[in-house]
Amino acid sequence: MEKKIFISADIEGITDVTTWAETEVGGSGYEDACAQMTREVSAACEAVLEAGYVPVVRDGHETATNIRHIDLPDGTELMRGWACHPGSMLAGVDGSYSGVFYIGYHAPGGSNGSPLAHTIDREKIRWVKINGKLASEFTINSLYAASKGVPSLLITGDEMICRMAKEEVPQMAAVAVKHGRGNSTHNLHPLEACRRIKEAAARQLEQFAKAPYGPQPVPEALVMELCLGSHQAVRSALHLPGVEKVDEFTVRCTTKDPTEFNVVREQIHH
Repeated sequence: MEKKIFISADIEGITDVTTWAETEVGGSGYEDACAQMTREVSAACEAVLEAGYVPVVRDGHETATNIRHIDLPDGTELMRGWACHPGSMLAGVDGSYSGVFYIGYHAPGGSNGSPLAHTIDREKIRWVKINGKLASEFTINSLYAASKGVPSLLITGDEMICRMAKEEVPQMAAVAVKHGRGNSTHNLHPLEACRRIKEAAARQLEQFAKAPYGPQPVPEALVMELCLGSHQAVRSALHLPGVEKVDEFTVRCTTKDPTEFNVVREQIHH
């Protein structure tokens, strides 16, 4: 059986990406952002292939059609578009994967770690908390991966998300390619970012082969709170099973299965 690494890719944590226009189809700087997103994903894929794994990439940003497949190493599989799957940015993850990489991830909504800080939907969701702690897209996705028995191995993105992810999964490798300063970013050179990503991925896979570890524990009870951007969003969310109102802008749901979080977030997002 072939060994596989799942790579979930976003764009807001890619080096140099600073404005919302750069993240949106047709926006100023979008094509350059996609090109660097492809390069950083490619760097991770090169390390994965050289370590004897098959890289399976999930384009997880906006239309999910940002990465140029032809510019990834031969042997890389790419998932494009959205499959209406509860895994969302991790759609397809199961026990056949050895681990997950998170490339281009970003600080969560409710934080000041990036001018692009958000969680899921910057217009509809102000912040997300899980068991009382501010949660990022990494938090939600890594719990989903853990529920499938797959450990998180590497994250790249802004300094805050790397720090937060290491607190949640200390065994992970992390590469900060930039850090936020108000509405600005301080960035590594694009080629240096790629070098660091490939080197960190290679080291982590080498160490993981010698001393493998399992996924982080999933708490028995998971309480998700979402602070939404409007009263209408709250009213809409209350139609979802298991969702209750906390205050005029906040709703809450409790579950034992992180998959249910993705179902709730996707319905609110869309």
